[in-house]
Amino acid sequence: MNPKQRAAEAALKYVKDGMTVGLGTGSTADQFLQALAAALKRGTIRNIRGVPTSIQSERRAKELGIPLTTLAQSPCPDVTVDGADEVTPDLDLIKGLGGALLREKIVAQNSGKLVIIADSSKAVSKLGSKSMLPVEVAQFAHEVQETFLKSIGATPVLRRTPDGSAFVTDNANYIYDCRFPNGIENPRELELRLRSRAGVVESGLFLGIASVALVADDSQVRDLRR
Repeated sequence: MNPKQRAAEAALKYVKDGMTVGLGTGSTADQFLQALAAALKRGTIRNIRGVPTSIQSERRAKELGIPLTTLAQSPCPDVTVDGADEVTPDLDLIKGLGGALLREKIVAQNSGKLVIIADSSKAVSKLGSKSMLPVEVAQFAHEVQETFLKSIGATPVLRRTPDGSAFVTDNANYIYDCRFPNGIENPRELELRLRSRAGVVESGLFLGIASVALVADDSQVRDLRR
């Protein structure tokens, strides 16, 4: 069992019969979808409804036979299980390299608990140390956001698909992936600056949202709590 699988299996202990569960997006979250589907088939977990955080996770959950609902129908999921691109000891996160940051944050903020699953390579002491920060922006005049992001110390790159066209999110927006040469010195200040900028829809900064992070390596899973 690889570290992603180990973390995903460990997250099942936070899922109880009858719960509504936010379903994350990305390779590690997909391991959880597989583990949850297997538990449903075994009957060790029953009567679950999933709230997908992307078109991708919705399609995958349907393939695996996980019953689905929507946030409009079930506005307070009991728990969301999702991956992360970086996790600090305080459980602050960078998410969104899979492109679903806006929907992931909406579902997470409305959930009773956010459980993060990750392999040990995602653990950092400072956000921005390894990962780029995704910033989702409106398509209209998106070029001005590149100038703005440079002005606050980032090196932004418009995310593109393999064929060279601009990557478009499920919400019909673009993403600038932002590298900070020395990491992000003050994530909360940065978050406020991004929030105040017209045309910036959301960022991959998930600060003070996660309750638990299950960080796995080849031999164990560390259960980190806020």
